[in-house]
Amino acid sequence: MRSIICMSASVRTACQQASVCFPLYRGLSLCNSSERLTDIEFVSKTVIAEQPRIIDPRYFQRENTRPAAAGVALLHKVPATATRRNEATPCHTDAHLAHRPAERAAQHLSSYTPYAKAQRGAAAHVNIQSLFEEDVITELCSKLADFPINDRAEGLATLLQACVEFGLEAQSPPVLILVKECLELLPSRDVGVTQLCQLGKVACALEGRGSGLVTEVMNSISCAVEDAVSPSEAAAVYSLLTALYEPSCQQQALMLSVLHRQTQRQIHRLKSSQVSDILQCLLKLKQKQTISLALRLSHRASQVFTAFSDDEIIKVLSTLMTLGQHDGELLAAMEKHLPERLGTCDPELISKVMEYCLQMRCRSEPIFEAVAENFVCSAESHTDTQIAKQVVAIGRLNYLPQCSSQMFKKLEDVLTSRFSHLHPRSLLDMLHACIHLERFPLNYMNNIFSPYFLQKLQDKGEPVDKNALGQLTQLHLSASLECTYYWGPRLPFSLHVKKFSSLDQAFESPMETSLYRQVKGPLMQLLGGTFFITRVFTPIGYTVDVEICLDENGFILPQSQWEHTYKRIALCLDGQSRFCTNTRHLLGKEATKRRHLHRMGYEVVEIPYFEFENQRTQEEQVQYLHDKIFPAVSKFRLGHLTS
Repeated sequence: MRSIICMSASVRTACQQASVCFPLYRGLSLCNSSERLTDIEFVSKTVIAEQPRIIDPRYFQRENTRPAAAGVALLHKVPATATRRNEATPCHTDAHLAHRPAERAAQHLSSYTPYAKAQRGAAAHVNIQSLFEEDVITELCSKLADFPINDRAEGLATLLQACVEFGLEAQSPPVLILVKECLELLPSRDVGVTQLCQLGKVACALEGRGSGLVTEVMNSISCAVEDAVSPSEAAAVYSLLTALYEPSCQQQALMLSVLHRQTQRQIHRLKSSQVSDILQCLLKLKQKQTISLALRLSHRASQVFTAFSDDEIIKVLSTLMTLGQHDGELLAAMEKHLPERLGTCDPELISKVMEYCLQMRCRSEPIFEAVAENFVCSAESHTDTQIAKQVVAIGRLNYLPQCSSQMFKKLEDVLTSRFSHLHPRSLLDMLHACIHLERFPLNYMNNIFSPYFLQKLQDKGEPVDKNALGQLTQLHLSASLECTYYWGPRLPFSLHVKKFSSLDQAFESPMETSLYRQVKGPLMQLLGGTFFITRVFTPIGYTVDVEICLDENGFILPQSQWEHTYKRIALCLDGQSRFCTNTRHLLGKEATKRRHLHRMGYEVVEIPYFEFENQRTQEEQVQYLHDKIFPAVSKFRLGHLTS
């Protein structure tokens, strides 16, 4: 349980001034963590519960009597070696404690004793349960009434939070007194947004979303948001809405819409922690439609990237992945600042960055090189999942690092040492990613094609899913087509997938209809008719976009004579989905598909969208297709004549 002494300056000052509520201030001070106490000697006490004793307040007066500024915590961390400015205080305290009867230590302890910290030195006695008596709370509320309205609201919220943490019911007298005070305070509409949010969270924890206090708080916040809010206030309102938001509530929906606009106006003022918090709130509120706000927050994240902690970067990237947003400026910021940070950062950050790059199809040379070098140096300190995310991203984005030989040697060492306890899906993902880079894990084929491993892939007795079978099939094809010297075990034919096309596009991306429509007319003009067929399924499971058949003399055959086919040309109409988003490199799955089709005897001709779209007229498009296709035809004719 977090410490209840994280109170506002106003509450602390009021507690000090009220002699009747001395037990509250004394008990809360003693229950606080040692890092937050200014009275260092209190840290060395053991808190033991007993009935409160009225003690002369002068024994506990502090030498530093300067009034604290509003909003500044009176309790702060003091280094152990710091000069003690209140040395006179513990002297009186120790003298008083030394004369206490020894039998008091054997008294029955209250239910709150586990929250007290046992330290060295004498024992300080206080009954924490008595701190929430009606007369104590009433007197404290009367003292808070003299303070500024924001300090008063913050003090009441802190006391309510203390009631929540100590398990008081919503109908208990102390809580009812505090709620009444809050309800009297809110109609003035002068309470700050931050204090309102604090009250709203505590009220929700006490009475639920439908309480009267929550309703009044939301009404006050709604009015305040209409005017203007600071970045910190905006973050506080977003955080409150994550606990209270109901899509069916028109008031909250309107407030959220206004808050989005207010936040966009102040994007340039947001700190790194506020960017991270607001993005997290958008995710929890399921605000996927706020694309413009998410993009502007992503842009702001690129500006304050160096101020992010590792955990904040992880949160930002996780949120952007869920929202499906990608910002080139954020990627540029990561490319600039991440490489120098990878040596000391949390390995989870590295895997999250690679996961983000994979989902957004960002092939970043600076990041991938730094990750590969870090992997070579410290792969042993990474978990199996973290290693899998890094290797899979590098493979599927078709990037071969400069230190690839060292990286794959390190990967082989790690897999060998952890093979017995690696999760079968993680192992399969890593080995499958390697074939995209033409690195064939022949040493592990014997294991992954074994009945034992195939049985481990089954989840709770269910058959192996199609995605895993597709990976196994591609590993089998790589061993059969590209490693002709491999004579080890193979995948049983009954487990081969018949088609690699799937909804998740895990193994091949479908042909884009818009690109085909652009190519179709010039292609028919070039060939003199429809001497081709589209979307052809090959015997090994791949889909060919456009197939052209040649006879043994290298002439293009019409569809009526395709039974005389001697050679096939596979036209790959490569749309944007087959490339990395920030480069013109094919994805790993597409590169593997081309290699396998070539090994199957196809003459592969690539028609990338960015080349074809540069041809402005139909004549240019026809000439472009001629220059692409007929060299393959001539190559076959020349080869046939020489043979």
